[in-house]
Amino acid sequence: MPVRVLSDRCTGCEACVAACPYGAIAVKDGVAVLLENCTHCGACAAECPAEAIEVEDVRAIAGAGPGAGADAGTASGFRGVWVFAEQRKGVPASVVYELLGEGRKLADDLGEELCAVLLGHNVGDAANELIAHGAEKVYVVDDPALADFQDEPYAQAMAELVEEHKPSILLLGATTIGRSLGPRVAARLRTGLTADCTGLAIDKEKRLLLQTRPAFGGNIMATILCPDRRPQMATVRHKVMKRAARDEARRGEIIRLVKDVLPPRATLVRVVEETQQMVNLAEADIIVSGGRGLGKAENFKIIEELAQVIGAAVGASRAAVDAGWIPYAHQVGQTGKTVCPKIYIACGISGAIQHLAGMGSSNIIVAINKDPGARIFNVATYGIVGDLFEVVPALTAELRKGACG
Repeated sequence: MPVRVLSDRCTGCEACVAACPYGAIAVKDGVAVLLENCTHCGACAAECPAEAIEVEDVRAIAGAGPGAGADAGTASGFRGVWVFAEQRKGVPASVVYELLGEGRKLADDLGEELCAVLLGHNVGDAANELIAHGAEKVYVVDDPALADFQDEPYAQAMAELVEEHKPSILLLGATTIGRSLGPRVAARLRTGLTADCTGLAIDKEKRLLLQTRPAFGGNIMATILCPDRRPQMATVRHKVMKRAARDEARRGEIIRLVKDVLPPRATLVRVVEETQQMVNLAEADIIVSGGRGLGKAENFKIIEELAQVIGAAVGASRAAVDAGWIPYAHQVGQTGKTVCPKIYIACGISGAIQHLAGMGSSNIIVAINKDPGARIFNVATYGIVGDLFEVVPALTAELRKGACG
């Protein structure tokens, strides 16, 4: 998005100087001048009372008015499916492999390349891992300034890469980092972003990305399109899509790039590592969850005992969390964690649609509830109609015998 000053209109009022978040514009000899650290964000243009600063939106798709987006991405040179390869200490987040798995399907439907973007420092091994999981190209920006995630330098680097290479689709994980980075990149590129998607597909006729996500508190599923802007951007929930298979025989291209990384306005003082060893719900193979049927906080003890015997993580419904019986970190559902364990045991959970949205893709679902009409039984692989205060302790005792035997 190039920015230029129209010197014949500029009055030297310095409104643009105050508006620039990067101190990248100055008034010299009565005319505004862009400095070398200008990021072309356009903030100055919005504040100029004389309309002396012009922003040329090179990201806009020529001729793509309403209804004209059928082939806009391809016609304007936008091609390829990109995945942002979020990493920590050079290790890609597990959601990245899920995005590569889904991205492979989208790329195949479009007949385009699947690429990954890796930002960080000393991340060379991660690039090889991304190729093994299906990426045909990996764009790597390795810089000490990118060692730890910070919004501004990451957003600048990502936006510049998109401008240069013009992907049609850009996918990010709906993680803390993805939810922070995605909107900033979309704003710089002046394109749309659909957050927390649970389904992606391609309209092959119009070559558009169909982005599905829960809406109205999870009561309906909305499919969102971005027909007139590129790239089509989406953040995708963890554990809702199948992970890409690893194949060491795969070959791909690693493209190492050098960028002038923009220093952030905030100073990173230090990174504090987690001091508590906690089971990560999103990564757990087995989860035992309790709901409103437990009645009170003290009764979560029987859930914890069962979880301890089988090596499971402890989850909870929103009702249990809202009642203050267990911390929010344990909440599974639309407003909590999305999980996909091998086994999910729901104890005293009725099965509200918001909860089902967060655990419905589990491989095996075991439901324990005294209400035979509870909605949770509609999705359960195995259902036990009975009092959880009798069933769960009995189940724990039997499993403990098996463990000891």
